Amino acid sequence: MRRAHGGPYGEHTSGRLTAVLGPTNTGKTHLAVERMLGHSSGMIGCPLRLLAREIYDRVVAARGSGQVALITGEERIVPARPRYWVCTVESMPLDQRVEFLAVDEVQLAADPERGHVFTDRLLRARGLSETMFLGAGTMAPLLARLVPGLEFISRPRFSTLSHSGARKIMRLPRRSAVVTFSASEVYRIAELLRRFRGGAAVVMGALSPRTRNAQVALYQAGEVDYLVATDAIGMGLNLALDHVAFAGASKFDGREARDLNPAEIAQIAGRAGRHTRDGTFGTTLDAPAFEPAVVSAVEDHLFEPVRSLFWRNADLDLSSLAALLRSLEVPPPAPDLLRPREAEDVASLRALATMADIADSARGYDAVSLLWEVCRIPDFRKTMADEHFQLLAAIYRHLMSGDGVLPEAWVGRMVDQLDRSDGDIDGLATRIAHVRTWNYIAQRPHWVAEPGALRERARAIEDKLSDALHERLTQRFVDRKTTRLTRRMRENESLIAAIKRSGEVVVEGEYVGQLLGFDLVPDDAETWRQSRTLRAAVRGALAPEISKRAGSLVSDGDEAFALSVDGTVSWRGAPVARLAAAAGGLAPGLRLLVGELVEDTPRRRMEQRLAAWLGGHIAEVLAPLWRARDADLGGPARGVVFQLTEGFGCVARSDVDEQIGALEDTDRKALASLGIRMGRDTVFVAALLKPKPMALRGLLWCTANGEVPLETPDGRVSLTDDKTLPDGFVAAIGYRRVGPLLIRVDMFERFAAELRRRARKGPVAADAALLNIAGCTAEHFDGVARALGYRREEGEDGVSYVAPPRQRSAKRRKAGRRAPAPTASPFAVLGTLKRSGR
Repeated sequence: MRRAHGGPYGEHTSGRLTAVLGPTNTGKTHLAVERMLGHSSGMIGCPLRLLAREIYDRVVAARGSGQVALITGEERIVPARPRYWVCTVESMPLDQRVEFLAVDEVQLAADPERGHVFTDRLLRARGLSETMFLGAGTMAPLLARLVPGLEFISRPRFSTLSHSGARKIMRLPRRSAVVTFSASEVYRIAELLRRFRGGAAVVMGALSPRTRNAQVALYQAGEVDYLVATDAIGMGLNLALDHVAFAGASKFDGREARDLNPAEIAQIAGRAGRHTRDGTFGTTLDAPAFEPAVVSAVEDHLFEPVRSLFWRNADLDLSSLAALLRSLEVPPPAPDLLRPREAEDVASLRALATMADIADSARGYDAVSLLWEVCRIPDFRKTMADEHFQLLAAIYRHLMSGDGVLPEAWVGRMVDQLDRSDGDIDGLATRIAHVRTWNYIAQRPHWVAEPGALRERARAIEDKLSDALHERLTQRFVDRKTTRLTRRMRENESLIAAIKRSGEVVVEGEYVGQLLGFDLVPDDAETWRQSRTLRAAVRGALAPEISKRAGSLVSDGDEAFALSVDGTVSWRGAPVARLAAAAGGLAPGLRLLVGELVEDTPRRRMEQRLAAWLGGHIAEVLAPLWRARDADLGGPARGVVFQLTEGFGCVARSDVDEQIGALEDTDRKALASLGIRMGRDTVFVAALLKPKPMALRGLLWCTANGEVPLETPDGRVSLTDDKTLPDGFVAAIGYRRVGPLLIRVDMFERFAAELRRRARKGPVAADAALLNIAGCTAEHFDGVARALGYRREEGEDGVSYVAPPRQRSAKRRKAGRRAPAPTASPFAVLGTLKRSGR
C-alpha cells in the first residue's frame, strides 16, 4: 500500500525546540525572522499570504531576491538556489531541509477549518538546528503535552493596551481601525467614514496583496485617517494604529454566527499601538459594550488556555478512492486532538466521487493522488457551490485524458474571459478570486504545457484587476478633496479660501462650490454637510464677502429684485428668498435662501428689505385692487372690495349678493370707475385679467394654500380643462370652470349674456360669432351649453340649444337687484352712519 507523506517530519528532532508565546506587539515574528537570517537556511510558515508577502519583501531586502523563495497557494517565486523560504502554512515545502523552521500564529491549530494543518506542523515539521513556534500564551499547556522537549520563551507586550469604551463613528480618533466581519459591513462602514471623515482604506483577507498594499499605503501615507478591516488585521500585519474599534463582536465561522472569545478580541485589539506607543480599543456603531471581565482579560492578557486542537490524518492511503476517504476519517490519536469539520478539499472529494466517470477513472495510486491534488484547489470565492465542483471535475477529466495536461486553448479561454477591468467592486473581487484559481493551477508545473507563461498571464491579469479594484475602492470610499483639506488644516491653524469673480469658491486651491447670492452650492453636498472642518474654513473665508453683499442688498433699488414664477425672489439674478404662506393671501411671508453663511443681524435687515420690496411689487402688479381697497367707499362697497381681496381679484356673485343689494348708486358708480365689474355670475377686477397679474395671483394663491406653484394660463379666452387645477386656483386667476373648458370670467359673462339674449327668441345655434366670444369649437360648445343647463335638440336645420326653465320672473329679479338693505344688515348700519356724517 502506497501512502502520501508530507516530508521528513520528525526525522531530525535533535535541534532546539522553542515556543515564543505572548500577546500581540511583542516582536515574536520579528524575532523569528532575525533568528532565521542567523542560520544558513530557513523557512517560516505564515497564517496569511499577505503576511507572507510582507516578510518576503523584508528578507529580500536583507539577503537579495536570489536567496529567498515565496510560496503561497497561488504565488510561487523560487530562484535557482534559495536559502530562505517564506510561505503560507499550507504551502510549506517540508521536503526541503532547512536549518531553521518557524510556524507563526500556532493558536490557529484550534481553528475548526484550518487547524489541522497547523497541528500537523506542530507535531511533525522540524528544522535541522532550530524549530520555533510563535503564538498566543494560551497554547502553552497544550504544547507542553504534545511537543516533548519544548522550551518556552514568554514575551511581554512592548506597549499598554487599554479599553476606551464606546465611541460614535464621528468621534473616532485619527489612526483608527474599525473592525467588522463581512464584506458588506466593511463597505457600509467605509461609506460612513467617507461621509463623516473624508474616507477610509479597506483591508480584507480576500484582497490580493497588490490591492491590500495599495490600500494600506493610502492609510500609512496619511491620505486617510481610518481603516476598515476584517479580522485579517489580527494576524501579524504591521499597521500604525492607535485605536481599534469593534463594529461587532460576532462572526460567521463558516457554519454559524458566534461571539468572539476574549483571546480573539485581544488578537485583533492588540494591533492598536505599535512597539512602545500605547494603544486603545473599544466599540462603535451598534456593537454591544464589552463585559468588564472581557475588558480585564484583554488588558491583562489573561485568557483561558486552549484545551484541544484539530487534527486530520496526514498519512493518507492513496491506493484507491475508498481507501483515501477512509484514511481521511482516521480518528485523532490523542484526547487533546479533535476531528475537524469537513474541509473544502474533503467536501470537493466527496462531490467528485459521486460522478460516475470520475470514480471510474480514479483507480490506482497515480489517479487517486491526482484527484486528491485537484480537490485541494481552494474555492477562493468561498461558495462551495456546484460551479466549483464542476470546474474541478473538468480539470481532472482533462488531466486524465490525452497527454495529461490541461488543453492550452481551454485554459486560454478560461483565463481570457477574466481579463476585464470593468465593473464594480464586487465584480472585480469575483474576477480576482477566479484568477487566484488559475494562479494556483499554474504552480503545478505538470498540469499545464507552459506553466511559466500561465503564471505570467495570470499574474498580469491579477495585477490589472488589483489596480482596478484599488481604484474603485478609493473612488467609492475616499473623498480626496476633504482628506487633503483636513490634513492641511491639521498642519496649519487655518485654511486659505477665496472667491473668484465667477462665484467659484476655492479652499487651498481646491474647488468646493459656487456662491450664488448668499448661499454656497457645494461641489459635494454630502461632504459639505458632514465636514465641519470644511464648513468652518469656508465660513471664515466668505464672511467679509457675505457682509458686503448683505449691505448691498439692503441698499439696492427695487430694480435689483425679481420674482420668478416658482416663487423665488432673486437679487441681481441670484436666488435669495422664496415665498412662504402667511396670514394673508396677498401678503405672503418670505423664507431666506442664505444658508448658514449669514449672521443674525444682517439676516434680519435683509428680511426687512426683501419684505418691503415684495409688498411694493405686489401692490404695483395688483394696483387696481389696491386702489379699490384704499378708495373712500360706503360699507356695502367696502364689503365687496374685501371679498375681492380675499378672492385674489375675483369672487362669485352669490357670495356678495347681500352687499350688492345694499349698494347705493354712488357706490355702484365708484366701483365701476375702479374697474370692478359685477357680472351675473362673477364679480371681478377687469384690469387684473392680464397675463402678469394673473400669474402673480396664481402664485400667491398657491403659496397661501401650500401648493407647488402651478402653471398659469397666459390670459387666453379659454382653454381645455384637464381637471388637474384646483377649483380655488381656477377662481383666483380669473377663470370659470364650465363643462370641458376653463373660460376667462369677463368673456364668460359676455358669452352667457349673449346666449341668454338669443335664447329668449328661440333655440340657439352655435355660430361663429358665439364661438368666438368663448374661444371654443363647436364640439366644446356642446359641453359648455349643457353645463349651463341648455337642452340639445336636433332638427332638420341642425343642432340647436333650448334655454333652461326660468327660476324666477324678470320682475322679481329686477326687484332683487334694487331691494333695499335690511335694517339689521351691518352694511345698512354703516351706510346710515356715513350719510349722517357720524
